[in-house]
Amino acid sequence: MEKINYLAFAIPAFFLFVYLEYMLAVRKNKAHFFKYESSVANISIGIAERLLNLFIAASFYELFSYVYQNYALFNIPNTWWVWVLLILATDFVWYWYHRLGHEVNFLWAAHIVHHQSEEFNLTVSARITTLQALIRGVFWCALPLLGFHPLMVVVILTIHGAYSFFTHTQLIGKLGWLENVLITPSLHGVHHASDDKYLDKNYGDVFVFWDKMFGTFQKEEEPPTYGLTHPIKSNSFLWQHFHYYLEVIEACRKTDGTWNKVKIVFGSPALLDQEIRPQLEHRFLQHKSAATAKFKLKGYINLQLGLSVVILTLTTAFWAYINVFDALAILIFVLITLINCGALLEQRKWIYYLECVRLILLFGFVFYQLDWVELIFLPTIILIILERTFALSSLYKNYVLQYEDI
Repeated sequence: MEKINYLAFAIPAFFLFVYLEYMLAVRKNKAHFFKYESSVANISIGIAERLLNLFIAASFYELFSYVYQNYALFNIPNTWWVWVLLILATDFVWYWYHRLGHEVNFLWAAHIVHHQSEEFNLTVSARITTLQALIRGVFWCALPLLGFHPLMVVVILTIHGAYSFFTHTQLIGKLGWLENVLITPSLHGVHHASDDKYLDKNYGDVFVFWDKMFGTFQKEEEPPTYGLTHPIKSNSFLWQHFHYYLEVIEACRKTDGTWNKVKIVFGSPALLDQEIRPQLEHRFLQHKSAATAKFKLKGYINLQLGLSVVILTLTTAFWAYINVFDALAILIFVLITLINCGALLEQRKWIYYLECVRLILLFGFVFYQLDWVELIFLPTIILIILERTFALSSLYKNYVLQYEDI
């Protein structure tokens, strides 16, 4: 067990802090800071990102090492003052990565997922996509390029990321003079706000220096309204990940000339046609009106989400012992499960068929592992028999897709 990945313990730690935050919110009569559907969506996105990142995490270190060994501009020693310099440099790189992520369409398409939630609590810190992590990794290459050792970079990025987790909460108010130095929950809440005076402010992750230096600093005055200026109308796992890419593609499709299309991809989100999203929502979300029902069988979603968390934790811990085929099988199973959760929240009737696909793939994988290849089609045959005999799809819709009037 010498190859166990102890970063796996960060996953139960995350849920422990979320639980403590929720209990404190209840105690302070602020349980409304948490909304079930939104929290499920937040956690689902975080699970997918953590699992996908297992496939690329080692590549980041290799990339940092390659840049450091071949292109480092300076030979920076490993002394105490260098760590101070490194955290400042890291936050400076973050500021510009973060700011460009709000100002350039193809970067915003990856980052927008983090801002979709209309609540602001610790679960929101999980709303990071793998595409965003990849883009961020490219920006981090600036650190080994300057001459910081890759191991130092990885350590400081872990600390940097841990700090930002705790800035996603409303239970910590303003912190006085500290807000002249550090990004606090209050200041980061401003960054997540959709109010005009708060837009495009407080890009720093740890320090406020850069925002003050480049004119993007804003203290909290009125209580923020969290989320996007044009909120998305879906808790769908897939829609939340890809709607803005579809918007950019649609904008390019409607525009003539290669140069004009390039200007859209690299242009400002503020200049994108705001009528495109309602058109796409009408096309892909069946023009959903305001919800008239609420999902009642939360236990079914909780079970699937809990199973995904357990799989993620074990996969992370024993990643070194898992072969590529098994890892891909785990990834596919968990992604389908997360899509299921989003579809359940969306009241999508096609969820039954996705459930069937998941069961077929799961049992097919188990039979393959046990070398029972001759039984690989058995689950499909059983499902067909059950459907013909008991109308399984109707039973599923009646007992799993249960709703109650609001």
